Amino acid sequence: MSREIVAVAMSGGVDSSVAAALLAEQGFEVIGITMCLLNRADDRSAGSCCSVESIEEARRVADRLNIRHVVLPMQDAFKKFVVDDFITQYRNGRTPNPCIRCNQFIKFDILLKHAEALGAKKLATGHYARILKDTKTGRYLLLRGRDKQKDQSYALFRLTQEQLAKTLFPLGDLTKKETRERAAALGLSVAKKPESQEICFVSDKDYQSFLIKVAPELASPGRMVDVSGQHVGTHKGIAFYTIGQRKRLGVYRSKPSYVVRIDKDTNTIVIGNEEDLYSNRLVANEVNLISIEKLTDELAVTAKIRYNAIDSRAVVRSINEDMIEVIFEQPQRAITPGQAVVLYDGECVVGGGTIVSSG
Repeated sequence: MSREIVAVAMSGGVDSSVAAALLAEQGFEVIGITMCLLNRADDRSAGSCCSVESIEEARRVADRLNIRHVVLPMQDAFKKFVVDDFITQYRNGRTPNPCIRCNQFIKFDILLKHAEALGAKKLATGHYARILKDTKTGRYLLLRGRDKQKDQSYALFRLTQEQLAKTLFPLGDLTKKETRERAAALGLSVAKKPESQEICFVSDKDYQSFLIKVAPELASPGRMVDVSGQHVGTHKGIAFYTIGQRKRLGVYRSKPSYVVRIDKDTNTIVIGNEEDLYSNRLVANEVNLISIEKLTDELAVTAKIRYNAIDSRAVVRSINEDMIEVIFEQPQRAITPGQAVVLYDGECVVGGGTIVSSG
């Protein structure tokens, strides 16, 4: 009797390596797939999840586990859906989250289709999240990972029902410490490998240098004003600023100054005081719902406005099929257009969207 085939997205890190090992232990026929996302000239960091060194590490782990390993060239798709969008969002005065885009368009769309072409019934990744099927509604639910410090459900909120049905998260019930212990017990060389950097195609988290190199036209100076409209200085280009930023403003005032608004149309940066950063309302578009099919009534939720944020109590209302309004019980600091707002009902992800505006 043939075994069920499961593909595992292997980045060469400890998480995806242990995910592959666990599935092999469970009796699945595992195919490790490593995506080659950067051209060699763009391979800026040996520690990134898509460097040449990481691809070779994934190959060594696959050999150790005695599983098939495939490398897929996906540079063009990654550039189109992730890198180019990253540049476009900053050009428009927004602060993107490329990991969400990568999950949406690369891992759980293009990679999933490649996995199916290889005969796999499901795709597994090393994300710390869980998937359950609601027996009453028949819907697949996305839940937080058991390790609350590593929970990655925020970055996975765009998964559709069809994608969740074909996805496995073997590490969902493990902590990071337990994952490393399993790797060490298996004799995997990646057991003590450091975490990969936040943005794999930007070295040293220096996104400004990256933007200047790939899109030098973004260095377009403009007016910097305070919340009353008074001119206080000149900025270097709206792409180099984000809401809540305090450093490198080049402005000297009696109180600490922060970026509180970015106006793309007038190429203007608005600065203000700490209290000017707070708002209890946001609007988001590109909405994806997971636990429910449609938002018909006002719904009490908790919400996160960035990956590392703490949940805050809120109410969500539908504006139209693609747009929601979120009203927070307590004002939130630095609500940032381009980032995601993700809604929760306890452990369960209700859905989310991309922040358009606040206030």
